[in-house]
Amino acid sequence: MFSKNLIIIFLSSTIASFAPVITVLLSGIIGSQLIDTGWASTLPMSLMICGTFIFAPIASKFFSLIGRKKGFMTASVISSFAAMICAYSITVASFYIFSIGCLLIGAAHSFVHQYRFAVPETVKKEFVPRSMSYILLLGIVSALLASNFANLFKDLTDSQFTGSFLFLSITALVPILFLFYYEDEKMNIEKTKFEFSRINSILKNRKIILSIITGGVGYYVMASIMTASSLFLHVFKEFTIFETSIVIQLHIIGMFLPSLFTGDLIKRFGHNKIIISGVFLLSASIFTNIFFQTYIGYAVGLILLGVGWNFLFLCSSAILVVSYKIEDKYVAQGSADFIIFATQATGSLSAGILLYTTSWQFLNIMCIPLLVVVLYVVYVTNKKENLKM
Repeated sequence: MFSKNLIIIFLSSTIASFAPVITVLLSGIIGSQLIDTGWASTLPMSLMICGTFIFAPIASKFFSLIGRKKGFMTASVISSFAAMICAYSITVASFYIFSIGCLLIGAAHSFVHQYRFAVPETVKKEFVPRSMSYILLLGIVSALLASNFANLFKDLTDSQFTGSFLFLSITALVPILFLFYYEDEKMNIEKTKFEFSRINSILKNRKIILSIITGGVGYYVMASIMTASSLFLHVFKEFTIFETSIVIQLHIIGMFLPSLFTGDLIKRFGHNKIIISGVFLLSASIFTNIFFQTYIGYAVGLILLGVGWNFLFLCSSAILVVSYKIEDKYVAQGSADFIIFATQATGSLSAGILLYTTSWQFLNIMCIPLLVVVLYVVYVTNKKENLKM
């Protein structure tokens, strides 16, 4: 299963994922320091997610024209530049410049997300779920390294957290060193047009619809609760940055550690049962967040949130890569990512507003109807298509 290209994908994606981890951990806290309007403090993180979904079709188009190698290298350059903008914005105490930097980090991440789509082009079909699981599993390495380095370098300069983003601006370029050895000529580079008629045809595919709804809802629930959690714990509950970062790190471990076995679970039990299990875990997270208002309760709730997201997102990706025609590959990938990350952006954008205008409990309850939608789509898709996934 393992090859030089696959190992390069693993190494590059791990380091390229430092940027979103650091942004998730610090952007809400930095935002609250740079602007007096409380509900707007999560805007930078939301803009990062907006950058991801807005640039998703553009990233797919880039890959179709210049290949994976140059596309991923482009992402590294954008991410490094964006980190420098964030570092500068903190130095001059500009909330708006910081927001622009986060938006560009999201733009770079729209390329990074497609490392998972490079996997099916590198391994045999039977190894796709497991290989995708490994990419998510390496997210633990990204989470632990990035969060600890961000904390280590946060006081490097007089402006707190500037050093964290200066560190990021350097590490963002490291994947380029690995990608020089990536054999892009093995990739099937297709110069196809990104036509809306083709998008419409792709979105009539029931399996692709299931993939998009599963991934989209999983991301909305995860993004809305996770985005609000760092602000809720640090500002509302007055836990320290260290205590808050521990909960976020546990959440990120919950997101990625199950990847050790999620691929095998999908292969053994099928996509549908794992999707239903993911919905159950997200529901358990919401229940815990609402009824166990303690530090341990928040930690457990965020861990369950991460595991539930892992199940839904891996199923979503695994269904997508076997559901389109090869000539529609880049269009299907770009369209799916655009919709999925648009829902993530919606969840993140609404998090701060809901937290300040309603309550932590209401924000969690808002996610329940969406989980019901996922169960309904699974039922309808199976009934009409008799899918054996």
